[in-house]
Amino acid sequence: MNIRMGIAAVALTVFGAAAEAQQSEVLFSHKHWSVSIVGWDDGSVGCVAEVTAPGEAFSIWTYPDGAVQLQFYSTAWQFGEGDTADLEVQVDRRAPWSLTAAELYQNSVLFYLPDSQAGVNFITEIARGNRLYLRDYDGSDVQNYSLAGSSASIDALIDCGDVIQSPGNPFN
Repeated sequence: MNIRMGIAAVALTVFGAAAEAQQSEVLFSHKHWSVSIVGWDDGSVGCVAEVTAPGEAFSIWTYPDGAVQLQFYSTAWQFGEGDTADLEVQVDRRAPWSLTAAELYQNSVLFYLPDSQAGVNFITEIARGNRLYLRDYDGSDVQNYSLAGSSASIDALIDCGDVIQSPGNPFN
């Protein structure tokens, strides 16, 4: 059975499950990364590729509408709701990326990638990189994450995203 058929089977299980706050199924894991499909009680679904350490995580989420969201999580952070910050992310020694107006929410920093070539380039850097550095607006280190296994995991995330993708309008 290929990975897409396996993801489709798991998606049907998650979609058809009894209503719970959140249900997830690990679809793939490689080195430091895992990829899961997640369903919520409102019927929505998403796919996530993440690298975790105790109390810390870096996640890349995909949703049926094609949106891609980064999530940096730490139990050490306590944000309110509605605050934003300008941050910087760097993969290895490549040029840093600006995350302008990233949302600060409880224990997470959230940022939607642009639906453009820049977003694709950023994900490609992650897939090819060894380490990702999260920094504050002045370039001071906040956290860093291993990217070991990210290439295969991002491929699995893309497959998962293709399965949950909302059907498009063929007349557009």
